Amino acid sequence: METRELAREEWPAQLLEIPQPPKKLWVRGALPAPGTKFLTVVGSRAMTRYGQEACEKLIGGLAGYPISIVSGLALGVDTCAHRAALAAGLHTLAIPGSGLADKVLYPRSNRGFAKEILEKGGCLLSEYASDAISRIHFFPERNRLMVGLADAVLVIEAGEKSGTLITARLASEYNRELLCVPHRIGDPHAFGPHLFIRLGATLVTEPLHILEALRIPPREEGAATKPKDLAGAELEIWTLLEEPMARDEILRGGSAAAGELLTALVALELRGLIREEFGAWRRT
Repeated sequence: METRELAREEWPAQLLEIPQPPKKLWVRGALPAPGTKFLTVVGSRAMTRYGQEACEKLIGGLAGYPISIVSGLALGVDTCAHRAALAAGLHTLAIPGSGLADKVLYPRSNRGFAKEILEKGGCLLSEYASDAISRIHFFPERNRLMVGLADAVLVIEAGEKSGTLITARLASEYNRELLCVPHRIGDPHAFGPHLFIRLGATLVTEPLHILEALRIPPREEGAATKPKDLAGAELEIWTLLEEPMARDEILRGGSAAAGELLTALVALELRGLIREEFGAWRRT
């Protein structure tokens, strides 16, 4: 997909409100539909297993809602957020610290993944010309766009010297809702989230907390929207769970092999599409 300059009337309105709005914007791919909320997700490049699980669970639980996941295409939490969005059938928007041409996209190791984002209906956005090579000062500049675009900013994890701390502080300056994932006491990756929670950020432990921050009413029980990418055993389980069912009932009611059904159960849970409560599985 070719890079094109975004006409001013196409710009997300939030970017016109920040203290230093971009002079120009370039885009590859499709911007989300009007009315879509933007959730910017940030965190460490040295992502922990806990951070990955939290990111996947929270974003997976937003499946079916009008939300675009915004991040910076960097390794670690950024990549996890984009991948979790695609897995949940959500739009995702990546803002790299470079131009948008294939030959300059940063990081180089994510150039193939950037193509996947475009192929699955997402987009890349930048204030730099298409062939602009990444520079050190591009990263804080692009971070202000990530926060400026956001309706809320979610911090997954951040150490004491993480650049994520600067991005999170921008949320306060730009009057954006700041959401933080709690960690274990003593975990070095907890420094940022715990600091901002003490300063008044919203503690997030489930997708519902994000919906509340974005002012999106949660669906009523049983009104879940079926993701478009379900097939095979996953689709079979989704269909069976019109009403809550115990695991043994699912295994008896499904036509797929027991192993396939169990694998599909885990996959759907990781995506936040189903959950187990009081011995019964149900749609989220």
